[in-house]
Amino acid sequence: MNQGKFVFAQITEFLPRRVFDRIVQKYNGNKHIRTFTCWNQMPCMVFGQLTNRDSLRDLIVAIDAHKAKSYHLGLGSTVALSSLAKANIRRNYKIYEEFACHLIDYARRVCVCSDFEVKVDGNVYAFDSTTIDLCLSVFW
Repeated sequence: MNQGKFVFAQITEFLPRRVFDRIVQKYNGNKHIRTFTCWNQMPCMVFGQLTNRDSLRDLIVAIDAHKAKSYHLGLGSTVALSSLAKANIRRNYKIYEEFACHLIDYARRVCVCSDFEVKVDGNVYAFDSTTIDLCLSVFW
């Protein structure tokens, strides 16, 4: 049901903020930080992942294109390329690694289902639909 929010804001609303804050506090992630906190960094990177951005510059261009909506998307105020780059370099990656492990563990507990094994008899095949870009001069 539409609650007057953008889809991205509704998706990030499911992320457990209290768990994330506990992990950030464990690793002192927001120490000496004034405005661009770990929580501000995370939705920016999630936005880049979901919109399939190739670089930080590409991500910042996409965020700037939605500058009027950035607060309502949950990205906060404007994000500078230098701030995001410094945050990616200086912040402890274990914050996001532990948060991802928490989310994966939660998804495993919620989605435990044995219906697939019971209903399927015989061989199961998985198809990979990933595209691989090739250069015509090298791969004729």
